[in-house]
Amino acid sequence: MNTYYIILTSMAVMAVIVFVALFYFKAGYGYLSTSKWGPKISNKAAWVIMEAPAFIFLLYYTLRFAASGIETGNSRTVLYIMAGLFLLHYFQRSFIFPFLMRGKSKMPIAIMLMGLTFNTLNAYLIGGWLYGQAPAGMYGTHWLRSPQFIIGAVVFFTGMAINLHSDHIIRNLRKPGDTKHYIPRKGLYKYVTSANYFGEFTEWVGYAILTWSPAGLLFAAWTFANLAPRAKSLTAKYEEEFGEEYKSLKKKHIIPFIW
Repeated sequence: MNTYYIILTSMAVMAVIVFVALFYFKAGYGYLSTSKWGPKISNKAAWVIMEAPAFIFLLYYTLRFAASGIETGNSRTVLYIMAGLFLLHYFQRSFIFPFLMRGKSKMPIAIMLMGLTFNTLNAYLIGGWLYGQAPAGMYGTHWLRSPQFIIGAVVFFTGMAINLHSDHIIRNLRKPGDTKHYIPRKGLYKYVTSANYFGEFTEWVGYAILTWSPAGLLFAAWTFANLAPRAKSLTAKYEEEFGEEYKSLKKKHIIPFIW
């Protein structure tokens, strides 16, 4: 087994461990912020430092591949489109989303470093698949007309739209200077506590389908493993703060009508 698949397998095992662990050890940032995770830095700076490596690493991987002239038996156009979708998400997440944040909340450095590590490894796995491990001929120009790519792209952009819209709702719950907490009720927040997480999970399910790859599948699984326990913790936090007002809404945690 080569290094790529050793890392892929190790990450799959870690996803299971993280999924279980996060039901007991809540990631203390945002609404769940606590002092238990040690020193903190500005939330905006932490998001840039944590998310940017995914964008930078895959962009570097793509540019290096483009300059190499190596032929893998797959269409460069198709590979660049799939890499471009990943880069589109992480450009927004690294260089736009943090600067739209309101307030002066902070993120523990420990959580930032864990996120940075995951994002770097994930970019390595996605880039490694697209530019090295994908079977020759899998991603010919025909792939853009395949059911996998078409369905996956629709799911991906649907998830992105849900994620962006849900973030917008959260950002605008407060007026400038207000520090109170409010219950989000618009959009898919009518049905789930964490509509933004549902959007992100949907996005990466779409990416897994459109790439039809083990790296894409692992990313979707990791997204759920990381966000689903946090969504459950957020539900508990809302119920603790708002009591029966929140419980009466009968929201699911992350997936509408299911969980």
